[in-house]
Amino acid sequence: MAQVKPFQAVRPTEKLVARVAALPYDVYNRAEAKAVAEKEEFSFLKIDRAETQFPDDVDTYDERVYEKARELYLEMKEKGVYITDPDRCYYIYELTMDGRAQTGIVACAGVDDYMNNVIKKHENTREEKEQDRIHHVDTMSAQTGPIFLAYRANDVIREIVDREKEESAALYDFTADDGIRHRVWKLAEPDKVEKIALAFEQTDKIYIADGHHRAASAVKVSLKRREEHPDYDGTEEFNYFLSVLFPDEELMIMDYNRSVKDLNGLTKEEFLKKTEEHFKISMMAEKKHPEKKGQVAMYLEKQWYLLEAKEELLHITDAVASLDVSLLQDYLLRPVLGIEDPRTDERIDFIGGIRGLEELERRADSDMKVSFAMYPTSIHELFDVADAGLLMPPKSTWFEPKLRSGIFIHEI
Repeated sequence: MAQVKPFQAVRPTEKLVARVAALPYDVYNRAEAKAVAEKEEFSFLKIDRAETQFPDDVDTYDERVYEKARELYLEMKEKGVYITDPDRCYYIYELTMDGRAQTGIVACAGVDDYMNNVIKKHENTREEKEQDRIHHVDTMSAQTGPIFLAYRANDVIREIVDREKEESAALYDFTADDGIRHRVWKLAEPDKVEKIALAFEQTDKIYIADGHHRAASAVKVSLKRREEHPDYDGTEEFNYFLSVLFPDEELMIMDYNRSVKDLNGLTKEEFLKKTEEHFKISMMAEKKHPEKKGQVAMYLEKQWYLLEAKEELLHITDAVASLDVSLLQDYLLRPVLGIEDPRTDERIDFIGGIRGLEELERRADSDMKVSFAMYPTSIHELFDVADAGLLMPPKSTWFEPKLRSGIFIHEI
């Protein structure tokens, strides 16, 4: 049973929401974040990455940075950039990219559900990345970046969402600079709120699709607050974290591709021969994405090749070992190219599918040697891994479109 509750949101005014909404804090390096913050006065990135307000010699994790984030947030509330809704409600959040829409419920998920594995994970987190967001959330006393959760589609929720979108005017409707359209509806009618809460209570599994570090950080701040308030009863806001929950049928996972710096001392001919031990190789007349599971498109020395996993690899049943990213790692990258640990090996780089095949060509023709375009991991492969209590290999999934930060804030 999952606790997914309505909440009292702090959110931008309709007039300013398009200027406030920002991509997640971790898609930018410092220089890129600073450029965005300088360009847009109200960008939420100024709060999410408050080091942009300091000279470059001030450390990103300096105490002053977190204090500045809180100061900027309070200042924006004081100026009326943000308003606080008077009622506890859900929000419907629709993102449309290239004509394809996905619609989620904005709500607060339970920390206890995270710890009891009702909310399932598929990725390890790194302590140093957690510490930054722990400090940010704790100093702000607010969660500002929603966790991207997925659930198996539910008819009750679908019917309420579809009807609301059809019959009600949107609270927000804007198209961001990257062409993604964002629409939001407020769902406050008590009977609808109750039906959605009950539908989630009858859901025994929810999955983190994206945002493992934000989720882990929110949970650790909650545990800290529980220690500080030993008389807590579970209803306090710090027992929940800001989320957007999407039905599995609407989600798109893009390919997460690889590029390797060299052929591990092999000639091109030696490399292709070793690759043929586990993959059938054929030359492609033109570049194109793999069309089915078990296929990898490879670019080497101005030529595209199609790699197809041999029959024995397609009968692997283990939820992790059967993933295409695992097949490539276990039967080519490690044994042929010597990439033992893709998390730490500096010879490999990962390239999100949003950047296209052209970026794989550019990298292989410049600072790398060979690129691999993957067939995307499916949402149900992700579910299978999480259900088995296993972890995905690094850089297995690339979700698009990205949720915006700053549209919804949950104060704790």
